[in-house]
Amino acid sequence: MSVLVVIPARFASSRYPGKPLAELRGATGESKSLIRRSWEAAQGVEGVDRVVVATDDDRIKTACEAFGADVVMTSETCANGTERCAEAHEALGGGYEIVVNLQGDAPLTPHWFIEDLVKGLRADAQADVATPVLRCDGRALNGFLDDRANGRVGGTTAVFGTGGHALYFSKEVIPYTGSRYEDSDDTPVFHHVGVYAYRPEALATYPSWDAGPLETLEGLEQLRFLESGRRILCVEVQSRGRQFWELNNPEDVPRLEDMMSEMGMP
Repeated sequence: MSVLVVIPARFASSRYPGKPLAELRGATGESKSLIRRSWEAAQGVEGVDRVVVATDDDRIKTACEAFGADVVMTSETCANGTERCAEAHEALGGGYEIVVNLQGDAPLTPHWFIEDLVKGLRADAQADVATPVLRCDGRALNGFLDDRANGRVGGTTAVFGTGGHALYFSKEVIPYTGSRYEDSDDTPVFHHVGVYAYRPEALATYPSWDAGPLETLEGLEQLRFLESGRRILCVEVQSRGRQFWELNNPEDVPRLEDMMSEMGMP
């Protein structure tokens, strides 16, 4: 099955304008833009036929072409990354059997997260979309709780049934545990990793659905699939000792840089 990876990137973020061009310093001291690090992460994924950046901003386009990325220009009216992926897939003439949305604020995404995600979607004929989830250790969960206590939106959490099909996603920490954990403890909370694999029919239909009340309240694009009766498969992935975090706020830059330094990422 042919696989297209799309990295949606927009300049006009309400929480962090210009985020794709934010510089992150790695373990060697080299500074690279967020979008470049996301592009490089996609290059390490096996079984991918093509990787493109989808943007509506000439500044991002110029920066991406400077380091050799393939860029598809999309409209300014795309409400979120899923709509931008749908437009990019159509602009490329379609034809891919799985389209992966690797959000441009997740440069620490390990290649096996995406590889496991594609395998999961191929194996579940009932699922329209697949997305990875990572069991939080105490360090990650306490980071989520600290963010919320300080009024920051951190990572997204997910709950799902025994078959792995999603029940809900939230920017709040769910399920409620009422506990604090040591850094190395396993917890019952799953971090939703901001990557999606779509079947083309579901992706193409998505922009025609109105955003429902849950998507509007949470600001989470994947809830539109659930509110429209589509199934999302949550694929549990393993960290294998790697740390993971998205760049959601300017305050996350030193957090990601510390993680890259600890992991020896250049």
